[in-house]
Amino acid sequence: MLSETDLATCIRRACELEVMAPKPGNVNPQSDGHDMLIDDFLRSAAAIAPVMARPEFTVGERILAGVQATRKVVNCNTNLGIILLFAPIIQAVYQSRHFLDIRPMLRHVLATLTVYDAELSYQAIQLAEAGGLGKQVDQDISRKPTITLLAAMKLAENRDTIARQYTNNFNEVWEIAFKQLTKALNCGEKVEWAAAFAYLNVLARVPDTLISRKYSRRLAQSTSEQAQRFIAKMTQIASIHSLQDEFHDWDQQLKRQAINPGTTADMIAAALLLHQLSETADANRISVAQCI
Repeated sequence: MLSETDLATCIRRACELEVMAPKPGNVNPQSDGHDMLIDDFLRSAAAIAPVMARPEFTVGERILAGVQATRKVVNCNTNLGIILLFAPIIQAVYQSRHFLDIRPMLRHVLATLTVYDAELSYQAIQLAEAGGLGKQVDQDISRKPTITLLAAMKLAENRDTIARQYTNNFNEVWEIAFKQLTKALNCGEKVEWAAAFAYLNVLARVPDTLISRKYSRRLAQSTSEQAQRFIAKMTQIASIHSLQDEFHDWDQQLKRQAINPGTTADMIAAALLLHQLSETADANRISVAQCI
């Protein structure tokens, strides 16, 4: 469907657009935060794009290579969730002829994940030094897994939204994040603001599990309720831009309290990857048609 070069460009661009979106609580152009700088995310995007686009990798190899590339350029966890979400999508792209093939092919990719994929993914998570994972009785991240990556994600699906994407064929990515991103783009929003709109919609409907793990489900739910209030205001005024000042105030409040809806941001990155894939596939078809 796409060349390795095109795919690498889509990966990098999706990551760049995610961090450039004015998403409250996340690192963005208006405000760094959580001991991370926007440049950390941009360097991470450039680092993972070529290695994650390698056509010969398995999902597990893709995940580990992405984290290894990231650790060479930054000393913090900027993108583990993004890498975990991107890897199966990229695998599906290489097995698809058209953009519309990706979703059904993704189901096949997830169903055929192996123990080897799990082993490499566990290594990647350990290398990324992800916080807030806690200790688990079965298949803890500190030990070598004995089950497939899909089975491991099944064990975590109730406490981690990214794990749940593996078990439900990325349902919230497709049905909320990508749909809301596309809706905003079709209404004429610039992609960064469309991403912020999608972010609010995901956060409003899916309490952020990074917040849940780090603090509590109650705080995650109250953060979602705040996102719901923003959406209600947007419904009344039909514009996200007029809420810029309120966005900034909420962003600063979240950062003062060290609250980072990071899992939600990862979901938006995945939606942006799908958008980039769709746009690039369409452009390639037009170019081919013009040459015929």
